[in-house]
Amino acid sequence: MQIATAEEMRGMDKGAIKEAGIPSLLLMERAAQGIVEEVLKAGGKCRAAVFSGPGNNGGDGVAAARLLLEQGFAVRAFLVGERERMTGDSSQMEQRLLEAGGCLEDFAPEDAAQKAWCMEADVIVDAVFGIGLHREIRGQAAEAVAWMNACPGKVIAADIASGVEADTGRILGNVVKAAVTVTFTCPKAGHFVGKGALYTGRLVVWDIGIPQEIQSFWMDRGAREEGDGQAARPGQSRGNRPSLEVLTLKDAAGLLPPRAEDGHKGTFGKVYVLGGSTGLTGAPLFSASAAVRSGSGLVYAGVPRQIYAIVAGKCREAMACPLPCDQEGRLITEALWSVSNRMEQCDAALVGPGLGRSRDVERLVGKLLSRISAPLVLDADGLYAVRNRKEMLKERAGRGLVTILTPHDGEFAYLGGDLSGQQRLLEARRFAKEYGCILVLKGHGTLIAGPDGRTFVNATGNCGMAKGGSGDVLAGMILSFLGQGMEPLEAAALAVWMHGRSGDLCVRDLSAYAMTPGDLTEYLPRVFGELLSENRETDFPSFCSKTFL
Repeated sequence: MQIATAEEMRGMDKGAIKEAGIPSLLLMERAAQGIVEEVLKAGGKCRAAVFSGPGNNGGDGVAAARLLLEQGFAVRAFLVGERERMTGDSSQMEQRLLEAGGCLEDFAPEDAAQKAWCMEADVIVDAVFGIGLHREIRGQAAEAVAWMNACPGKVIAADIASGVEADTGRILGNVVKAAVTVTFTCPKAGHFVGKGALYTGRLVVWDIGIPQEIQSFWMDRGAREEGDGQAARPGQSRGNRPSLEVLTLKDAAGLLPPRAEDGHKGTFGKVYVLGGSTGLTGAPLFSASAAVRSGSGLVYAGVPRQIYAIVAGKCREAMACPLPCDQEGRLITEALWSVSNRMEQCDAALVGPGLGRSRDVERLVGKLLSRISAPLVLDADGLYAVRNRKEMLKERAGRGLVTILTPHDGEFAYLGGDLSGQQRLLEARRFAKEYGCILVLKGHGTLIAGPDGRTFVNATGNCGMAKGGSGDVLAGMILSFLGQGMEPLEAAALAVWMHGRSGDLCVRDLSAYAMTPGDLTEYLPRVFGELLSENRETDFPSFCSKTFL
């Protein structure tokens, strides 16, 4: 599912009104209905407090207040801002509210009775700002946000929680903590990236009836004329804004690599995991096991000779290979020939899980970057080894070779990433473009950015996955899908989605406290089952269903 920018949404709204002839008030009524549907789910005829700004987002709120009043709710609607700045549509919605017996009151932070009424409300509707906010919330609006957060009632945000910048997820001063956000037509980046993702709550995408052809036109990677922001016509020059997408269950199912019924173990990818050192034997095991569980035909695990017996004893499905190492159990450059010879026979390789840090390790990783033509995934200590050798990433890109990096925020920082300005999406795209790599920037709302700017943001996963070893499982899954021949960006996006989905199933059964990285691998069959069911396929060959006499 594609994510729209604020500019693209404005274009869709204008297109629906001017080209499709849909009255703007009808679009507003439909948006209000989406808000009301979520209020109704709260149960019963209850008390609702609606906070509306003077813009069209506020008009959605005023319309929702009227609809709730007509449903028998006790409703009070408050205008946060100057009445003189109300849009024409919002003013008309105020008139309809008056005709229904309601009233749009001026928000008065000093009014104790007004606050007391709100504190007893069962539902709070936040319709103050919407997607047009680009400056910090101050003054009366900041006080309204504080009120909404203080109220014990369920907060439902219209389009996006007030205080979140739609295109970046930045927090602009005070911010509403929503339990539910009802967004219209398309999700926005701020629902998933940056701190904004923490204030969205459950996201509902509500269809307000903008024709699909208008949506597609504006979502065609920023289709618009240069300069005036109007929609480009067929045949005219269009912008080339990179797309941002979030995978749904259906999207993920559509990405699953095919399984040939007459395939053999070589058909489904040969992959190599290079990692491990004394004290860090679990990391390559997690990666190798995840690669096997994700469908790889053959999985090799190259590990230091000093830990080989430990790894080999626990590797039932993967093949462990002993390699030269130093007295501390870290690989040395003499391992290069054996490693590169094996990697060149594989379809993809992973470098880094538990590898340890030393000059020899850094030299070895550097030589592999220059020699290996197979797609490479760099994780953990593999990332540390290239922190001062990032030009090699550009060299690989120049030769048309695939490199995927999987840093968390701390690793991204020593690679040269800057997340200080809450511009996580822009910074991920910058890095991927500059170094010609695919960047998997892990965290809440993991970003998967390609060198062409195309980006996925992940909506699965939970805090129970924040344990050592979870990243090793993810790296093994990315490796597996690469080895099975998937396009690199899609391989990374699918792995991240399935990894998070496995975590969501784990937390449901085991709790965030008790789930382990190993559980993520063990729950992968259930995730595959969901995807295969979505595709209405079976993971068994068709002849298995035949009856033999």
